[in-house]
Amino acid sequence: MKIADARVIVSSPGRNYVTVKIETTDGVHGIGDGTLNGRELAVASYLEDHLLPLISGRDPGDIEDIWQMLYKGAYWRRGPVTMAAIAAIDVALWDIKGKMLGTPLWNLLGGRSRTGVLVYSHASGRRVEEAVDKVLELQAQGYKAIRVQCLVPGIQEMYGTPHAAGEDEDTTLPFVERGWDTARYLRFVPELFGSVRKATGPELQLLHDVHHRLTPIEAAGLGRRLEDIQLFWLEDAVPAELQAGYRIIRQHTTTPLAVGEVFNTVYDCEQLVREQLIDFLRMSVVHGGGITHMRKVAAFAEIYGVRLGCHGAADLSPVTMAAAAHFDIATHNVAIQEYAPHPAQANEVFPHSWSVKDGYLSPGDAPGLGVDIDERAAQQFPYERAYLPISRRTDGTIGAW
Repeated sequence: MKIADARVIVSSPGRNYVTVKIETTDGVHGIGDGTLNGRELAVASYLEDHLLPLISGRDPGDIEDIWQMLYKGAYWRRGPVTMAAIAAIDVALWDIKGKMLGTPLWNLLGGRSRTGVLVYSHASGRRVEEAVDKVLELQAQGYKAIRVQCLVPGIQEMYGTPHAAGEDEDTTLPFVERGWDTARYLRFVPELFGSVRKATGPELQLLHDVHHRLTPIEAAGLGRRLEDIQLFWLEDAVPAELQAGYRIIRQHTTTPLAVGEVFNTVYDCEQLVREQLIDFLRMSVVHGGGITHMRKVAAFAEIYGVRLGCHGAADLSPVTMAAAAHFDIATHNVAIQEYAPHPAQANEVFPHSWSVKDGYLSPGDAPGLGVDIDERAAQQFPYERAYLPISRRTDGTIGAW
């Protein structure tokens, strides 16, 4: 059996997604996700122009060798574009292997280490009352872990919160978050979580995403003020590139720390894990080089007691959610999985067997990934240029998004 054909499918069923479809001489096909939100076409070009020609005629069962060739063979390694492209091919090859053997991917990864994967969903509001109501709504739906974000008073628009009524985000141009004010944010967040915890009681797991906005000492102070809330984690407290900054945060607070959705290789988190400066690593299957590399990342983290909670926003296609479900259920030191429901159009284009019920994700028992792409449906949703937002502080300078 050889790889007979491999191609890239770019579509926009509610969000832009980059999908790789690999077909074999035996008529078996596999799919993988290579989406890099806001830079989708860079990955598509890298796949079409550089990687897919290299795998033509190869044995699709040689997953490790193909991964090493794609990673080391280019010399210019790492980076989000490269690793997302490699991940797309890698996951598609695992999909093929599972289908050829007639077994779900999790069975090839050592079998299930849990009956279901705990997920967290997102609750947000423009006012505290709205955020609390959304938390209670999700809790009633069975979610046992919820990330909470709320618009800070005095800031017009900000990360993770709804837009003002009647205002739609134009993604063809960068959305600008104006008026970021760190002092206001630091005063507000403990008040927000005090209200949420009072409404939910002690059992619900609460999470919060700072989104790289603080300095280490500011993050340390926030973590200390949130200790009584007992967060599941405080995410991306400082820019992820500043690994040594987490030493300062760690010295001042016992609030658990999570980071890594922008990481691409084990080297991005090596110091954080080895020095036990974080509690949770958030690298995703698609941006972390695929199943092959993520298994090695997880094994390294396990040595140091660091658990995984993979990124899972809706800008990653249902293909990545399928891959994450299989990886998570088979990997002992996975703690939780982010889950944001996909647009209805995406579920139409990517029929899948994975499901979320009562706050847990299940990959299902279908062979391989248990997800496919309806190419005819995908053609109805052509690519639409879209950008991620940018942030400007009150003095007009660009801040971290």
